[in-house]
Amino acid sequence: MCCLETTKARLAAEKASLEARYAAFQTRGLSLNMARGIPAKEQLDLSLDMLTCLQTVEDCQIDGIDARNYGGVDGLPSAKKLFGELLDVDPDCVIVGGNSSLNMMSDMIMRSKLFGIGGCKPWVEQGTVKFLCPVPGYDRHFLICEQCGIEMIPLPVTSTGPDMDLVRELVTDPAVKGMWCIPKYSNPSGITYSDDTVRALASLKPAAPDFRIYWDNAYCIHDVFCEDKLLNIVTEAKKAGNENLVFEFASTSKLCFPGAGVACMVAGKGDIDYIKKLISAQTIGPDKMNQLRHIRYFKDVAGLRARAAAHGKLIRPKFEAVLKTLDAELSGLDFVDWSKPNGGYFISLNVMEQTAKRTVELAKNAGVTLTPAGATWPYRKDPADKNIRIAPSYPSLESITLAAELLCVCVKLAAIEKLGL
Repeated sequence: MCCLETTKARLAAEKASLEARYAAFQTRGLSLNMARGIPAKEQLDLSLDMLTCLQTVEDCQIDGIDARNYGGVDGLPSAKKLFGELLDVDPDCVIVGGNSSLNMMSDMIMRSKLFGIGGCKPWVEQGTVKFLCPVPGYDRHFLICEQCGIEMIPLPVTSTGPDMDLVRELVTDPAVKGMWCIPKYSNPSGITYSDDTVRALASLKPAAPDFRIYWDNAYCIHDVFCEDKLLNIVTEAKKAGNENLVFEFASTSKLCFPGAGVACMVAGKGDIDYIKKLISAQTIGPDKMNQLRHIRYFKDVAGLRARAAAHGKLIRPKFEAVLKTLDAELSGLDFVDWSKPNGGYFISLNVMEQTAKRTVELAKNAGVTLTPAGATWPYRKDPADKNIRIAPSYPSLESITLAAELLCVCVKLAAIEKLGL
């Protein structure tokens, strides 16, 4: 019997049971959310002491600066040093800003659009602007491009990172001005780029001199099961003579409080000097008191890593529960596969083609909210309608286990409908 016939036979045999299980879920009045990678309350509680670590006037003095006052457009020197050590880059090439790295990415897109980058004309004067978008990818990256009228080119991702032969081909187009990358524990696939991929990216020779790689290193120390090693693209780009090729971003959002973390960006010396001039028209200085709270509280990179490990310990059972349920319910079905990341905040699930939207709809009708199907593709259009992003962090362990079971029931019911069983 062929794989399709075997699959049909299995699903047909399970149909009545699945329908009964789904009906039972609908009567439970569930209201569970697996839509976004939000830290749970237990994770937020880890950092409550941060709110009281500045008590005196002396606490507010650092680097010869009173952090309560204006100034320091690129952040406190000690904050630049902390992020420099975290990312293994020169602190002079770090800008420390407010709470959101996504905000810093959006600002860089807008600066390039209105003022230009790398000595080039502003994008608004250059006609069509295109970005390479690894898929499945991060919906917020795609939304920035969509709002700014940037044409997005979906880029297939393998287990080692983007298809570099295709990348090298696409960057010969001078209209291609950028590329999004989440290089470690990618959102949502969970992969980490291989050393060869990082070197290949760092060595690119794009036709556009204002092409930049937007290196969103959001999960650089967010290990859950074990640590993936990521090659330092900033170092590799310098080796390749591409010092100004990369904009790297990171933040403490998922280390303490997502609404009150600290974000940074890294760029080549030439770009940094130019960006600081542009920022000086936006602000007289960032929230240095929040930066100082982080410095006083975490003290050094070891403190950041220890807190990341504590988060990983809290998240791990939830990932294990989802993966165990997927394995128990869906193993052996040839149309489905899922990622098993070592860290980050997501699991990527591929269901039967043209059933992801229906799967999400079925789950919602039974009380579980998932990331909308299609969100992991530019313009929210997954051509195969098969990818679903799972975010296990926020619900309780009991709730996430229940939600994962319901999701699996919905995956199979959607497939049954598609096959006309």
